Amino acid sequence: MPDPLGKGIYYVNGQSSGFLSAYSGQSKESKDIVSEDATGPNISPDGMRVVYNTFTAGQRHELWVADIDGGNKVKVASAENMGSARFAPDNFHLAFHAAGSDTGDRAYIVGADGSGLRQISSTASSIWSTVWSPDQKTIYVTGKDAPASMPTVWRVNPDGSNPEKLVGNCGMGVGTDADPRGQYLLFDVLYGEKTGMYEISISDRKCISLRPGVVTFGAKFARDGKSFLYAVAARGEVAIYRQYWKDGKTIGAPQVALRVPF
Repeated sequence: MPDPLGKGIYYVNGQSSGFLSAYSGQSKESKDIVSEDATGPNISPDGMRVVYNTFTAGQRHELWVADIDGGNKVKVASAENMGSARFAPDNFHLAFHAAGSDTGDRAYIVGADGSGLRQISSTASSIWSTVWSPDQKTIYVTGKDAPASMPTVWRVNPDGSNPEKLVGNCGMGVGTDADPRGQYLLFDVLYGEKTGMYEISISDRKCISLRPGVVTFGAKFARDGKSFLYAVAARGEVAIYRQYWKDGKTIGAPQVALRVPF
C-alpha cells in the first residue's frame, strides 16, 4: 500500500516467523521448544518427544524430532514438501508423507534418530495424512486418486505390502487417530457439505457421523479409549473438548476439558 506521505510503499514479503511451544494444562505455562517457524507438531505416545516440520531458507521442508523440553534435536528427513509425521506406538518409528516436483506424493517410515528411511506403497496420487494402528501392523493412508476425486482411506503394511482401499465416502477430510483396540479410525472433514467429525468402522468399512458441523483438525482418542478429544477455535482462545465414547457410540454431550489462551 502507498505511504500516506508519499515517501514509498509498504509491502508484505511473505517470510513467516514463529515459535513452537509446549503448553502445560496444569501450570498454564508454556516453554518454547523451537525458536523458528515450525508446523505440524505431534507428541509421542509416552509424552517424551515431539516431531515437527520446519521450512528452510532453501525452500525445503525438514522433519525434526526433539525432547518435549526442546533438547536433543535430530533432523530425520527433508523434502521439497512434507506433511505432518506421526509416532508409532513404540515411540520410535514415524510415518509421514512428502512430495517433490518430479516424484509426486509418497508415504515413508523413518526412525526418530533418522535411521531406516523407506517408502511405503499407496495408490494415492495426493496424500493427506498417515495414521498407525495400535498394534503397529498397519498404516492408514488418506489421499486422493486424482485431483477431482474424493479422499480415500487405504490400509497398508509398514513394509509397503498389501495396500488395500478401506473407505472412500467420508468427504473432504483426513484420518487422524485409531482407537486403542484398533476397531475405529477418527476422520475430520474440514469443509464441504459433510463438514464434521466421523469415525470409520474398520471391520465393516462404514463412515459414521459423530459430531456433524464441528470444524476441527487432529482429533485424538484418549489413551484409555473411553473418549476422544478435539479442539475448536473461538475468539482469542481454543477450547479442547472431551467426548465420551464406547464401542463406536458417543455418550452424552461433549465437555470442555481445557481452554488455552491463544
